[in-house]
Amino acid sequence: MVEALNMALHQEMDSDNDVLVLGADVGVDGGVFRVTEGLIEKFGEQRVIDTPLAEGAIVGTAIGMAAYGLKPICETQFSGFSYYAFQQLESHAARLRWRSRGTYHVPMVLRTPYAAGIRALEHHSESRETYWAHTPGLKMVIPSGPRNARALLLSAIRDPDPVVFYEAKSIYRAFSEDVPDEEETMPLGKAQVQREGADLTLISYGAMMRPTLEAAEILAEDDGIQAEVIDLLSISPLDHETVAASVSKTGRAVVVNEAPRSFSAASEVVARLVEKAFWYLEAPIRRVSAPDVMVPLFAYEQAYLPDTKRVLRAARETLEA
Repeated sequence: MVEALNMALHQEMDSDNDVLVLGADVGVDGGVFRVTEGLIEKFGEQRVIDTPLAEGAIVGTAIGMAAYGLKPICETQFSGFSYYAFQQLESHAARLRWRSRGTYHVPMVLRTPYAAGIRALEHHSESRETYWAHTPGLKMVIPSGPRNARALLLSAIRDPDPVVFYEAKSIYRAFSEDVPDEEETMPLGKAQVQREGADLTLISYGAMMRPTLEAAEILAEDDGIQAEVIDLLSISPLDHETVAASVSKTGRAVVVNEAPRSFSAASEVVARLVEKAFWYLEAPIRRVSAPDVMVPLFAYEQAYLPDTKRVLRAARETLEA
């Protein structure tokens, strides 16, 4: 996924001179996870800007650039650091088009690594995507692998409104996929059916797609159950039509996310399914999530994270209900 994101940045900066990158260590060092590696050598210091470690200033500068016609891609090194930019995102990036009655747009992307699973320190492992999804005026996009990460990042850069783009650092280098050399984009706000099935719907996004797909394979091999797996890709806008259509077909659903259980994206998916597909449900919808606690440090991190076993248990309980 690191290489796919890097490819997207190279391609879009090649084709559009208004696209630029800014953030702490994005230039000379190529970013904490090397997503921006090689950009400063190719595009120079005017378009790849190493900034101070000041997230409010990084995002605020990007908002000003976007309002006046540029297309900045700013980075905070970890999603937990973006709290320092909350005021800029909530009060300005999300509101400027509304505030100016369409006079100004904010075509910017905030890229940031999120989620646990790499034994990081506090503020390095949060899964707080609901903050941004809850904010009108922001789009919240979370790819799950190399190919859709590249396609979604291109779409996010071209979008006329601000996009928060979460990248699960635990899958930056976890697996490989073929990514075509030619340009490929995906619409923001559109979910993808990763696996067809008729017995049960499994819904997830980001890093949790891996254990969700693994659970679907085990259900097929061990139980003869064909689960349909949906990758949300964006949680704002949320593609409830695709989700409701699947659950209307299968009658059963399990929603998986790494975020704490309460008020999560999974909770919103469940609420919309009750609104859109209630009469098709044959069993209560189950959620698999992290508990409502801070991400623990090393010794308990894996116990905190949802895994394949927990997804399987929820799926089988739903099937037995």
